Amino acid sequence: MSIDVRHVAFGAITAILLFGTIYSVTYDTYLDTSNPLLTHLPHHLHLTHYFANKANVLNSYFIKRAWGWTSAAFLTLWLTSPPHKRTVHRVIKWGVETAIWLVFTSWFFGPALLERLTIASGGMCTATLESGAVFSVPNDYCLTRTAISPETHPSLFGASLWVPDAGASLWVPDDRLPVLPRLKKGHDVSGHVFLLTMSALFLVGPAQDVSAREDMVDCACLCGRVQRCTRCDLVVRNVHH
Repeated sequence: MSIDVRHVAFGAITAILLFGTIYSVTYDTYLDTSNPLLTHLPHHLHLTHYFANKANVLNSYFIKRAWGWTSAAFLTLWLTSPPHKRTVHRVIKWGVETAIWLVFTSWFFGPALLERLTIASGGMCTATLESGAVFSVPNDYCLTRTAISPETHPSLFGASLWVPDAGASLWVPDDRLPVLPRLKKGHDVSGHVFLLTMSALFLVGPAQDVSAREDMVDCACLCGRVQRCTRCDLVVRNVHH
């Protein structure tokens, strides 16, 4: 019975994410990204667990550049495939996947879809200063990734700033400015999870093609007549002995 590796890959990814979520909640290894007082801080396990540090090699050079690695892997598979497999259809599919990646993570007639979803689910744009002061700003500053400071946006720096456990407070001169506001709260769809899932499902297609070519060879050895293998695009012709 033929097994679609895309279904297997999707099931495996779902199981891994479910296990990771349950584990992080059970053993308190998650970071509450809905709390603006915590999201700008390092992960609470970053000193004792290497992969809790955002600067780890896997995150810095692979996950953050995942689509670049995915594109490189696709190009390698495409160039090393037999001529009948180097089709325009596969290149178009890569182009569509790239467009989806851009729409969800970078731009969709303005803000990306992931940012629109965060705002639609209750997200708010906040700025966090070095002193610990946190204050809300209009969402446009997050959507346009505009840095702010008292010199460039004096109306935003006022009595609305506050320091945790210290009541209302104004910003202090030693704050590192300008600062870049970030979206907090709302439903935070992990861009990394989205991208890695899409990359994995995209690459298993060519892997399945490799498996199909092996099936085609087996078919050629077993058949003594003209036959089209169900998982191949080639017609296999064997000569009767």
